[in-house]
Amino acid sequence: MKKTARTTVTRRGLAGLAAGVGIAVALSACGGGDPLSTPSTTGTGGSTGGPLVVGSADFPESQIVAEIYAGALTAAGVTASTKPNIGSREIYFKAVQDGSVDLVPDYSGNLLSHVDPEAAEVSADDIYKALPGKLPEGLAVLEAAKAESKDAMVVTKATAEKYQLKSIEDLAKVCKDLTMAAPATFETRAYGFPGLKANYGCELKALKPFSDGGGNLTLQALLTDDVQVADIYTTTPSIADNDLVVLADPKNNFKAQQVLPLYNKAKMTDKAKEALNAVSRVLTTDDLVNLNRAVSGSQKQNAKDAAAAWLKDKGIVK
Repeated sequence: MKKTARTTVTRRGLAGLAAGVGIAVALSACGGGDPLSTPSTTGTGGSTGGPLVVGSADFPESQIVAEIYAGALTAAGVTASTKPNIGSREIYFKAVQDGSVDLVPDYSGNLLSHVDPEAAEVSADDIYKALPGKLPEGLAVLEAAKAESKDAMVVTKATAEKYQLKSIEDLAKVCKDLTMAAPATFETRAYGFPGLKANYGCELKALKPFSDGGGNLTLQALLTDDVQVADIYTTTPSIADNDLVVLADPKNNFKAQQVLPLYNKAKMTDKAKEALNAVSRVLTTDDLVNLNRAVSGSQKQNAKDAAAAWLKDKGIVK
């Protein structure tokens, strides 16, 4: 996995009608139309469970993995299509629940926090073991990949040197003077402002919200000192490319975040499960960095093409 001009995020405690309207607006705002209508067909084939629709969140890495899942399903003879850019977890989780999509790529630690905000598990193994018992009826996860994409508190080398920052513990001493770029949801999610305050006593000056998932807008805000801290996923190539500093997280504010499929049990067959598990068995963190660079870097490859190249390289698609 950056943003300021503090934005208020709707909480679950709001009235059901307001929440429903908010979700509808968010869905229509993503990508200029309802992302849950008109799937883009990735392939054809046969599956006793029927065609599967693979959704994704509203950032490139999720879209790439969704295309990988759809391509792997197609190669296994399962009809698959994609619904990219659905929105944040709050939105795509509901889409999987109501069957608007059949599965999405997700991240283990944040998924656990979503279904159980009080969950204490932080390690990859503990999180994966806890998930099945926390997910609502009808939902499940498949095998987790070794690939991990974690939120991280990132600063420029100049800011790190100015404040002598190596960890979030160091940052806590100067948080009140710094503005952070992050998604608007960072203000209320357990690992965001609440977690930073609880674990480190860090209360930042302000949040500047960006919806590009740690992309170029977030990067430019950081590089121009419009913000001094940014939430950027550890698989984002711009970290290494711009010599940015990832602050250590000794108190595990950010849980382990293995990539894994979250799915609705209604149409998932054994053939489809095996195809998706085959992806998880070979997908690595380095793969995610390289795929992100291909799509978000100078190559400007689209997610579907990047996914197809990866599937062929791994021998999943001949």
